Amino acid sequence: MSENQKIVKVIRELALEAGAKIMQVYGKDDFNVRSKSDDSPVTEADEAADLIISDGLRAAFPDIALVTEEQSDSHGVVADRFLIVDPLDGTKEFIHRRGDFTVNIALVENGVPVLGVVYAPAKERLFYTDATGQSVEENLTDGSISPIRVNTPDESALTVVASKSHRDQATDDYIAKYKVGDFRSAGSSLKFCLVATGEADLYPRVGRTMEWDTAAGHAVLLGAGGQVVRFDNHQPLTYGKPTYENPFFIAYAPGISLQEA
Repeated sequence: MSENQKIVKVIRELALEAGAKIMQVYGKDDFNVRSKSDDSPVTEADEAADLIISDGLRAAFPDIALVTEEQSDSHGVVADRFLIVDPLDGTKEFIHRRGDFTVNIALVENGVPVLGVVYAPAKERLFYTDATGQSVEENLTDGSISPIRVNTPDESALTVVASKSHRDQATDDYIAKYKVGDFRSAGSSLKFCLVATGEADLYPRVGRTMEWDTAAGHAVLLGAGGQVVRFDNHQPLTYGKPTYENPFFIAYAPGISLQEA
């Protein structure tokens, strides 16, 4: 088994294990929620999933640097190659029991997310890259695995996806620059996956995100033939930035004539 094959196997298994723990908490009548130093919410599900994933990754890949949202002491990592984790992306969706939350694990090499897994346990959808970087969706009912590919967009009737929790006037103003045939609202990294499967064509993000929010979905979209570029100059979005904070970005299916910010 190659190292990439092992990484894919391990991150898939850990995502499923973490997702099962998240759903245990989700099914409770009440669960613990507190605010972090940046006022963002964190729940007992975030912390339990983080423990499962970080312990598993450190045991399996002790020589690969690890960055995880819930462990601030991991945020000082400087490396050309690292694993990056958001154990529960879409915590607000989780708290409000809307289902659009995901487990995200990715491998970044030289600024590019090359392997990744996105698991939406409440929706029972699992997306990941195989060892070659091709993206697939696994049917959790029968175990079948299907390659996924971005849509060939119709610029006269684009399908646009945007955030449920963070959509604002700036996002709407940018979307208005395109001819939109359909609009979809989704939470967390699922938006990348909807573009990757051809269920949407364009996902603009005019708002704050961190690298752990986007790396896994970005990897899945790249492996399906999509692109993610900076909002300001349309250059590729890269990883390993000192603060892990992303600029605004656009995720899309090639063939769209991107509009200026």
